[in-house]
Amino acid sequence: MTNYLLVLLFSLAGGVFSLIGGVFLLSKKSISKKLAHYATPFAAGALLAAVFLDLLPEGLDEGKPNQVLFAALIGILGFFLAERFLAWFHHHHQHEGSDPSLSLIIIGDIAHNALDGIAIAAAFLISVPTGVVTTIAVAAHEIPQELGDFGLMLSKGMRRRNVLLVNVVSALATTLAALVGYALGDAGKIPTGILLGISAGFLLYIAMSDIIPEIHERSVKKKLFQIQPLLLLAGVLVVGITIRVADRFIGSSPQVTPQQQCESVTVDTYVTEPDIYGTCMIPQDPEAHAETE
Repeated sequence: MTNYLLVLLFSLAGGVFSLIGGVFLLSKKSISKKLAHYATPFAAGALLAAVFLDLLPEGLDEGKPNQVLFAALIGILGFFLAERFLAWFHHHHQHEGSDPSLSLIIIGDIAHNALDGIAIAAAFLISVPTGVVTTIAVAAHEIPQELGDFGLMLSKGMRRRNVLLVNVVSALATTLAALVGYALGDAGKIPTGILLGISAGFLLYIAMSDIIPEIHERSVKKKLFQIQPLLLLAGVLVVGITIRVADRFIGSSPQVTPQQQCESVTVDTYVTEPDIYGTCMIPQDPEAHAETE
């Protein structure tokens, strides 16, 4: 029950921060654009660090390497195909005289946040530190992304109250997907290694195909040294340090040696000892064991 509560709280955290950012956008549009401009490269670094320093290593520990890496590939290709379908759907209906872009923005935002919830669930299935780190990375990219969606919905003529309502529903999609994903993984319905691989592929795709190209587009071509690359490196550094700190102080359990395990297992008056394979040998008759000594 405690883990379910943690999944609930942390999956809601990203939505709350996004909602705060959206309210800030509605009140101070110019400042929010600058915030999104600087938060975007930081988010890319945070996602890359979460994938390569946490999710993939944990996934490889949980499952077979070929299965986990194949699952990551499926995550990348799946999100790519989903984006291609939405782009085709948008183009097709524009030719029919309608503009479904507003609906696509809403559907895409909800689906995107639901996948974020799956990533958070997969991380908490491993440990609390991994869940915390993944939530930080997800929130880092979610805030500028939500700011952009807010701006698009407002530009399409949606009322401010409805924009906030969409953001609330989107945040609840993250929480619902996180709880369902955690329940399925906890019940053994989905192998944790594969779930982590898919989540890593999804987050890697966002960083490499969506965020980093956007950084290049916004950069000033004439300048070699700019703030965006430094912010990307800062995102990697912050999440990397967070991983180390979380693994050390949050929910970490010390490694128990075979000897320590056997010392906790007693049979009458003697303590068992591990064999050469690290397995505790427990004779059926303690008296027979004493006579052999």
